[in-house]
This record gives sequence, structure tokens and C-alpha cells, in this order.
Amino acid sequence: MTANGPHFATDSRPHCILGVDPGLNRTGYAILERSKSGPILREGGVIRSTQTLTLAERVLEIGHGLREVIAEFQPQCLAIEQVFSSAQFPRTAILMAHARGAILFAAADAKLTVKDYAPREIKRLLTGSGKASKEQIQHAIRNELGLPNILEPNDVADAFAVALCHYHCSRTIGTLVKP
Repeated sequence: MTANGPHFATDSRPHCILGVDPGLNRTGYAILERSKSGPILREGGVIRSTQTLTLAERVLEIGHGLREVIAEFQPQCLAIEQVFSSAQFPRTAILMAHARGAILFAAADAKLTVKDYAPREIKRLLTGSGKASKEQIQHAIRNELGLPNILEPNDVADAFAVALCHYHCSRTIGTLVKP
């Protein structure tokens, strides 16, 4: 290996991807481990913000929640869904952007590599169609991870979809960590 060649983590921690589905009310997260036999589901959950709090306090809750996940699982990278907007629901994109800011701050603070993916890119990679339904995504995740049931709620399933997208897009373990 040359000085400019690939770099691999030297510790014995498993190589994990933190997938995140950002939302102001509920942010889904997923820990996916990369192994020689394929992706392994390690943890999935939801970080909830308190709707009666101010916007700033809710964003802080999301940031603190994600920091806890990062501290516990020590992932090497974070994969996140890009903000999408529609003319019908512009407020949704704005609220999601607030949550995404807290998530990106927590990731940068932990010095994680961050990769974002467009919703259509995630759907196309997992199902072959950029217009796949939530149900099709859930079934693709269940099949790929060998689960007996689909993952619920949708926030967790979407977070695993993002993590699986990054799993497949990063061909070697070396692309999961910064040199």
C-alpha cells in the first residue's frame, strides 16, 4: 500500500453506516454494519421532538438525540436523505431542513463523513424504480436484510433505505472512513 492508497480503520470496531431520515417531528435512524457476508441490521429507532417546544428547542432535541446515537454506535459515516420539496407542501421541506441542519451539525461535530442521497436515487437502487412506493421500499429492505417482517415505522424503514443505498454505493470498506 502506498501513502496515497486506500486507508482502513485500524481499530476492531465494526464498520457501521448511520442512515438518517430527517424530520422535525420524528427523525428515523438506522445502524447498518458492513460485513463480509453482507449488510447487518444493528439498530433502528426514532428521535422524537416535543411538539410543544419552540422550533429552536426541537432542533436541539434532534441534535442531542443524534449525538447519543453516534456516541453509542460510533459509526464511520452518515448517509442522509436530501431535502425534497413539492409545490404543494413547501413548508414540509423547510421544516425538514431545520432537522437536517441539526443532524449535519452533529455529524460534523463527530467528524463523520456525510453522504446525501436523493429520494429517487434511493428508491431506484433498492427497487429498480425511482418511483417506488413506501411499501415496495419496505419489502426490498425486508428481503435484503432477511427480516421476518417489514420495518416500522416508516421513519426507521426510510433510514435503513438510506443506509442500504450508501452500503451499495460505497464499494469498499475504505470508502466508509476518512483517510
